[in-house]
Amino acid sequence: MALFPEAYEITLKHEGGYVNDPDDVGGETYKGISRKYHPSWPGWKIVDSAKSTPSFPDCIKYNSELNSMIMEFYRASYWDRFWGDQIISQAIAIELFDTAVNMGVTRAVKFLQSGLNLLNRNQLNYPDIVEDGKFGRATMNALNSYSYMDDVSHLLKVLNILQGMHYIEYAKKSATQERYMRGWLSRVSITK
Repeated sequence: MALFPEAYEITLKHEGGYVNDPDDVGGETYKGISRKYHPSWPGWKIVDSAKSTPSFPDCIKYNSELNSMIMEFYRASYWDRFWGDQIISQAIAIELFDTAVNMGVTRAVKFLQSGLNLLNRNQLNYPDIVEDGKFGRATMNALNSYSYMDDVSHLLKVLNILQGMHYIEYAKKSATQERYMRGWLSRVSITK
């Protein structure tokens, strides 16, 4: 079964530290947690109290209480919502987690559901599932069936293609967001 700490460590490398970029739709963020989307996250109290410190934001990097809050937030808000501990493939769990953190759980799960439907050999391996972005028993059963029957590298490619297409479409719609394209593409991995 997949392990959260490995997925968390990989995703946190993409998220960086403290940023307050006016062009970023998430606004003020710390380690990928957006104040705009998560204003009640308790870690903001620690961040805010450290802002008056001359060494801010470096002074909060090693705050163990804050780092624990970050890990708990990511586990509860993302990993647990798609039953990460029950996924057989660590690689799929990592990809799903990273996509969920960056694009939301619903979109990540829709990508997964779409990929599973595309790779089920016209329902010979398992029935199509509803692509509603809700991770439930049907999605888990399809994912387990796929993981036992097939090479997960195909599903990883589909997930990354869908993720990359989303970034491209998003950047095309919003010129201010185009500048983030290289960072987003660092989350997409397509190999032969």
